[in-house]
Amino acid sequence: MSTETPVEITEQQEPVEANVAEKNVTAEGQVKNYTFGALGVGLIPIPLVDLAALVALQLKMLHSLANTYNVEFKGELGKSAIAGLLGSGLSVSIAPFAASFAKFVPIIGQSLAAVSAPALNAAVTFAVGQVFIQHFASGGTLLDFDPSKMRDYFAEQVEAGKKVVSSMQKEKTEEKSTVSA
Repeated sequence: MSTETPVEITEQQEPVEANVAEKNVTAEGQVKNYTFGALGVGLIPIPLVDLAALVALQLKMLHSLANTYNVEFKGELGKSAIAGLLGSGLSVSIAPFAASFAKFVPIIGQSLAAVSAPALNAAVTFAVGQVFIQHFASGGTLLDFDPSKMRDYFAEQVEAGKKVVSSMQKEKTEEKSTVSA
């Protein structure tokens, strides 16, 4: 005869799946906020300063995501992970650099960059966030991050990011028209 008592699940012992789902919701909100911030960074008119601000924003996003998933964060590892990811998807991630350098060309380059840089920065930032949500949610850390394995997913998420950014811009436009009405 067993004398074991049944174990009750308390709030502190919630199932792992529910905990990860809650973290995913939090992380998605963080990525959306940083994606919106990247739109603003794209409006910085000074070439290379905008890139420095974008890198800082993405690094801060990665730090926030790491905290959400209780993953140890070190700035140098974060920089390496982001650089590796952007380098692995070079064709899709070079766009923010091109938009920044276009700002060196008076009038035409600056005008084109003002239109394209915000959306490109935001789409790439969204993609970086989605890649790290997937990686951290599956138990990964910055030490075991392999950018080459995420290349295709990153490219898919840049495309998804373009759609998200477009809908964010539409929401903002509708919000402005409602306020002015």
